Amino acid sequence: MKAEILKMLRKNDGYISGQQICEYFGVSRTAVWKAINQLKEEGYVVEAIRNKGYRILSSPDITTKEELESQINTSWAGRTIYYYAELDSTNLEAKRLGEKGAPHGTLAVADMQTAGRGRRGRGWSSPSGSSIYMTILLRPDLEPNRAPMMTLIMAYSVACAVQEQTGLEAKIKWPNDIVIHGHKICGILTEMSTEIDYIHYVIIGVGINVNIQEFPEEIRETATSLSLELGQAVKRSSLLACVMSHFEKNYQVFMETQDLSKLREKYNQLLVNYGREVKVLGETVSYHAIALGINDKGELQVKKEDGTEASILSGEVSVRGIYGYV
Repeated sequence: MKAEILKMLRKNDGYISGQQICEYFGVSRTAVWKAINQLKEEGYVVEAIRNKGYRILSSPDITTKEELESQINTSWAGRTIYYYAELDSTNLEAKRLGEKGAPHGTLAVADMQTAGRGRRGRGWSSPSGSSIYMTILLRPDLEPNRAPMMTLIMAYSVACAVQEQTGLEAKIKWPNDIVIHGHKICGILTEMSTEIDYIHYVIIGVGINVNIQEFPEEIRETATSLSLELGQAVKRSSLLACVMSHFEKNYQVFMETQDLSKLREKYNQLLVNYGREVKVLGETVSYHAIALGINDKGELQVKKEDGTEASILSGEVSVRGIYGYV
């Protein structure tokens, strides 16, 4: 009920009477009073005026289940939420939930991770109270070889949400890092459980540096946060809800064709590598090339120095701009 009361208060510009809330939920005034007091204890500033009712003045920067449920307005993405104050990893938890039969769109969120991971097993700094750590569980009717494209869909969705919520010019470093002014603010890790021709589930983990002010020494030169770039704090729950909204919409577009043909142009507009010289680092051969954007499969198209073109698969190579991080 707390989440629904929060949603009612946020949707209403003025006051909502206690009687309105009682009638909506079919509960007593005492029950409403207790719920309002619980919200106040969690940091919400709720004004109560006799003969007028309640209105919310401000909200704390938290990502609790009730806060997120009051913010997320999707059909399925993030509608089932598991929230943890501390967790080993949202990806590991999403796997556990997937094995237990959790539905499509289930979202695992943690305020702090003790074993956060990035690509290639790298650690992901996950302090409490400062960033977004979440993993969405998907059960797509899709051939397994098409699943990696969903990583790019999430990257595009995060970039769109960051721009919408902050006004910052978020860009994508292929395939799935989000960067601002050449520094990384978000990493995405996709994993899945499959048979040869069948997907049991896909999990997409997202870590966004929101209000973090300091980074470990090993990533200090390449990482940044939204608050550092914006000069002020960013509301995590609002940003998370916005990511879910964009992802649900873009996922539906993807599933219509089961490729990136309808999203490719928009993705390429945000691609920080686009039209730039990059260095492709393969296992045996490395070379310089010009990035031409992604194709319908999400592969990065590049033009080599001899004029020939190549398609690069994520996971097969690493791409780094020759001028700094991007």
